[in-house]
Amino acid sequence: MSTDSPVISRRWWPRSMASRLYLILFAGLMLAQGLSFGLLYFERMQSATAVMFNTLEHDVGTSVAVLDRLPAAERSRWLNRLERDNYFYILGSGEPGDRLTTQRSRDVLALIAKEVGPDYRVYGNTISMSPERYQVHFTLHDGTPLTLQITPHMKPLAAWLPFVFTLQVILLLVCAWLAVRLATRPLATLAEAADAMTPTANGPRIPQDGPAEVARAAKAFNTMQDRIALHVKERLHILAAISHDLQTPITRMRLRVEALDESPEQQRIIDDLHELQHLVKEGVAYARSAHGDAEKPMKMDVGAFLESLVFDYQDVGQPVNMADTIAITATVRPQALRRVLVNLIDNAIKYGGSAEVALHRAAPDAFTITVSDRGPGIPEDELEQVLQPFYRLESSRNRDTGGSGLGLAIGAQLIASIGGHLQLANRDGGGLQAVITLS
Repeated sequence: MSTDSPVISRRWWPRSMASRLYLILFAGLMLAQGLSFGLLYFERMQSATAVMFNTLEHDVGTSVAVLDRLPAAERSRWLNRLERDNYFYILGSGEPGDRLTTQRSRDVLALIAKEVGPDYRVYGNTISMSPERYQVHFTLHDGTPLTLQITPHMKPLAAWLPFVFTLQVILLLVCAWLAVRLATRPLATLAEAADAMTPTANGPRIPQDGPAEVARAAKAFNTMQDRIALHVKERLHILAAISHDLQTPITRMRLRVEALDESPEQQRIIDDLHELQHLVKEGVAYARSAHGDAEKPMKMDVGAFLESLVFDYQDVGQPVNMADTIAITATVRPQALRRVLVNLIDNAIKYGGSAEVALHRAAPDAFTITVSDRGPGIPEDELEQVLQPFYRLESSRNRDTGGSGLGLAIGAQLIASIGGHLQLANRDGGGLQAVITLS
């Protein structure tokens, strides 16, 4: 239970760095913008309340004094002149209501009562709370009741304010998008370069510009590519030197053994020397397979190329057939592709007795070449492992049964070096199918 809870609680969290930065920046900016807007609105309300309290007491005191001194017949004509946004006067006792309930209404009543004095017998009552509405009652010197009805409210927001707020939010989002894009673009470029990296350092070189951290990472990546290329080159030179140095003593040993009297022991020694020579050649072939992209690409008819290869096998009596083909013209490296196909076809003949070659369109810009057989196949859990160097399905070190463990590894590495992919799969009804995907 405890192992699943972190996964469930983080399902809402985006997986990509760009999305996470967008979310963090957007949430932070919106929170800051909302807080600023709330504080400004609160400050505006406080200021307006302070101004209202400051002017209300003097304005009401003056208005009540004016109405008290006017003749009773002229007072009604002055009511509109003394009306304000939040309050107006009524000649009469007003409406019945409850005692004042809010602190603000009690403060207003106290200010007015202090301003006009005790002669007017000031008191107040609440008429309603939604919206808030209360009245302040006076008694003029001639005994006429006067009511001040107050409806406190803030002045409405300016019509242009929502548009300004929306424009600010859009501007913040654009700035956040630009900041995230500038921050994540070098990482995306680095990931693309890493995916396209080859052992020969022919992959894309990352520009060493931009911020100091990005330039440093780009320089380190380019240096790493150069070091990998140097290590692979040294490995090739070492294997080539070993091959050259071993060929001469192996040849001398074969000549000396062949000069001996024929015997079963002599034949076993010759077979061992032949296997040793084969291992040396395949080791060099595997090292050189990493440099398949050194060949110049050529535009050619892939179907005709495969038919020519199949006919070469048929001319020497090998059971190789062309199952399916279509007209595909593509730019490929023919020598590297031929080496891989020969390797796969030889394996199919060796372990399956025959080989079938087919060409299919996998996508508008990609195609597949399959080499199939009806042999014993490969266990499902070992389909990926057999593409690793020196991995063999059989424990025997006999080349005729177990092989050297480099054949499929050479093909996989050579295809990868020219931008393709090799995948193995068992066929329905028995057998193995090797699928080469190129674009």
